[in-house]
Amino acid sequence: MTYTTQENGVFPAVCSLDCPDQCGLLLHKKKGKIIKIEGDPNHPVTKGNICNKVRNMTERIYDPKRLTHPLMRIGKKGSGEFVRISWEEAIATITERWRALIDSDGPESILPYSFYGNMGRINVEGMDRRFFHRMGASQLDRTICNSAGAVGYSYTMGGAFGTDPEDTIHSKLFIMWGINTVSTNMHQVVFAEQARKNGAKIVVIDVHKNQTGRWADWFIPILPGTDTALALGIMHVLFAENLVDSAFMGKYTVGYEELREHVRTYDPATVSAITGVPVEDIYKLARMYGTTSPSFIRIGNGIQHHDNGGMCVRTIACLPALTGQWLVKGGGANKGNKGFLEHNKLAVQRPDLLVNKQTRVINMNELGKALLDTKPPVKSLFVYTSNPAIVAPEGNKVRQGLAREDLFTVVHDLFLTETALYADIVLPATSSYENTDFYTSYWHHYIQLQQPVIPPYGESKSNTEVFRLLAAAMGYDEPGFRDSDEEMIRQALEGHGNPHLEGITIETLVEKKYAKAAKTESFFSRPLPTRSGKIELYSQGMAEKGLPPLPTYTPLVPDGNFPYMFVPGPNHNYLNSTFSNNEKHKKMEKIPRLHMNVADASASGISDGDTVRIWNERGECELVVSIGENVLPGVVVSQGLWADAPHSKHYVNALTPDRIADMGGGATFFSGRVDVEKVIR
Repeated sequence: MTYTTQENGVFPAVCSLDCPDQCGLLLHKKKGKIIKIEGDPNHPVTKGNICNKVRNMTERIYDPKRLTHPLMRIGKKGSGEFVRISWEEAIATITERWRALIDSDGPESILPYSFYGNMGRINVEGMDRRFFHRMGASQLDRTICNSAGAVGYSYTMGGAFGTDPEDTIHSKLFIMWGINTVSTNMHQVVFAEQARKNGAKIVVIDVHKNQTGRWADWFIPILPGTDTALALGIMHVLFAENLVDSAFMGKYTVGYEELREHVRTYDPATVSAITGVPVEDIYKLARMYGTTSPSFIRIGNGIQHHDNGGMCVRTIACLPALTGQWLVKGGGANKGNKGFLEHNKLAVQRPDLLVNKQTRVINMNELGKALLDTKPPVKSLFVYTSNPAIVAPEGNKVRQGLAREDLFTVVHDLFLTETALYADIVLPATSSYENTDFYTSYWHHYIQLQQPVIPPYGESKSNTEVFRLLAAAMGYDEPGFRDSDEEMIRQALEGHGNPHLEGITIETLVEKKYAKAAKTESFFSRPLPTRSGKIELYSQGMAEKGLPPLPTYTPLVPDGNFPYMFVPGPNHNYLNSTFSNNEKHKKMEKIPRLHMNVADASASGISDGDTVRIWNERGECELVVSIGENVLPGVVVSQGLWADAPHSKHYVNALTPDRIADMGGGATFFSGRVDVEKVIR
């Protein structure tokens, strides 16, 4: 199952980035090397269109800074002083240290840390899970991205099920809510543009008038963390002006009468004072939504990165039920569609290998606390498909923890990342184009196969291969540690119990490269996977957990006496810290900036283009300020996680809180406060 033996040609591939679009690709090879990456025009969703990140991926694959062999640290942590070692020496060193730690401190002294730098299902959550389950290591709660919103959405809808993106070409109104769609979901833009040609309108609600805001027909700026209140204000108008579908609510929801009474207190004047959205705009938006069909809400990731993020998504997810949009083709909402492609994770991850079911769980958003304060202490960290020294919140704590001399750290990556600089052992990783894996989008309904197109770069190895080697060296002789990548894919596609994946096998994917989840007549042709089987506008399950059972606005947690809300969002040419070390992508993105309202800047004596210091009690950074009307007064926004080059001060996650959101253990990156002052040199 490989194309690596063919020196020349064009070969199918999948984009491995943590992006909803998950594009189909074509890789052009000449003399055994990828020379061009383009979109696959035959892919039914992405249709040949790809972003600059992927179009320039060859710059990353063949970057001269890419790791080619294992390294061992010889200098101080963070110094970047390493020597080359063999794989045999690396595996022996790692497993000897781990066996000693297990004997002296127990397996929970070892912590894996990973996320979705590669979205391949068996490389990112396959053999690694088997290995750490068998070891009994501390478990990582991987909640840094979408967990708060996923839980909130599930309280309303029962699972990750939403509108098929392909159907949105029929929509007449798009509300892009808390998502920079142009930069992070470009093919939803393509569908919206098709609909726009037929008269559709596009509304964007966000804290920053970024590329998506500029693309919209109507941009609505909002104060960070107040989106729940705006959604409740819309509900108030919908009920008050009888713009609701009572027949739909009576048949398919529970709690609509309670909700009707509850939202009386969220009148537009009250909501305007909370959100910064003018009263007349609240009425206009609600009436537009209540009278336009099909209407579609694309729920973004940004709004869930707040203290109240789970409730925010839960509340917005109620809106299509009030207007009956779920039964209209092109109507409804989409937070994610993972439920349609849910594979057999039990067979792939093997949680049955974990003997001690009470093994401790550490939330990845609290890595700094875990490394500095957890008792018994974490004595070893294994990092893969992530870069916590740049990505994790309250970053100065994280780096302080990584600098512990008694912490044995291993990093498996393509580059000597900011995290790898603190490692004792660094292992070179393959790119996705060197692996066998399968991919499931969390937005569209297609499952896709990646077969290796090029051989491993230097001595690099895939995650699955590394964990097989570690398992053998640790003496783990269960048959599952000898499963090939193909066998693991087969296990994932058998016994899953998901009717949407029926008939999709590894043979199907080898032949066709991708397959669509089986279409159901409607979400409502069978009961929803909620407790009631209906959309839960009132959630008894939430009440039992001490949460408000009806959608309710809760203000953000106080975060120090600082004047500005700080939102460090994504930029156009990076994906978290991926690409931030690549010269081509840095040139495209130019420089890191802080967006600030003109009134705030004038009051502080700050001019456009000044370098400013952004600070709070957690840390500080320096950025070039961009002044205008793109953010509301009292709000500052940065974009992107910039590589932390020597002497640079661009480390925005030094400022972000590591508090946990209201649901799902989620992150609160966007609920921090800062001060801003001009740097005078």
